[in-house]
Amino acid sequence: MSAKPRILIAEDEEPLSLLLRYNLEAEGCDVEVAARGDEAELMIREDVPDLLLLDWMLPGISGIELCRRLRLRRETERLPIIMLTARGEEGDRVRGLATGADDYVVKPFSVPELLARVRALLRRAKPSETAELLVFGDIELDRSQHRVRRAGKPLRLGPTEFRLLEFLMTNPGRVFSREQLLDRVWGRDVYIDERTVDVHVGRLRKALGESDPDPIRTVRGAGYSLDETYAAR
Repeated sequence: MSAKPRILIAEDEEPLSLLLRYNLEAEGCDVEVAARGDEAELMIREDVPDLLLLDWMLPGISGIELCRRLRLRRETERLPIIMLTARGEEGDRVRGLATGADDYVVKPFSVPELLARVRALLRRAKPSETAELLVFGDIELDRSQHRVRRAGKPLRLGPTEFRLLEFLMTNPGRVFSREQLLDRVWGRDVYIDERTVDVHVGRLRKALGESDPDPIRTVRGAGYSLDETYAAR
């Protein structure tokens, strides 16, 4: 099972945000909603989503200003953004795209078309999400066969350890807290202790072998990450 794409909807029209949330969740996405631009900015600072659906006209901070700010931050400079707006003039579209939006959808729009744009942008932004074979250093994870090898040797992983490794391999270089890993690997509807993450990371490290350097590291107590320096060896 792959981690669900995580999408943030920044939209102050509640009927529209509910409609988008319903359809995106039906597509298998993990969806959050913010009704204000400043609220969306705070949520993104806490945990960067895989894609942002951003209304141009938002209270607090406008969508166009939020887009500009996100493109100035290293953590969000490549965040896929689809701008939603009733402003359909050519000059507005040019301004939205020039500010940093990856796509521009004018209201009213076709929901199936928007979903197709979301899928296409996610594929372009994170090709590893759809790749059958993930490679990190000497570790190979085959999604179709549900198999993992290290240095050519097959490894036996439990279902949870497999999902955990798969998620970390699709997000190299990023540090995830225990809470974030619980949300992305176990799911938001599962209520278990955060220390459970430590148990499964320990099992995963043991299955991978206690080699040096360790491909999974704890970063200054903040959380877990795949070690970028390991991948470069």
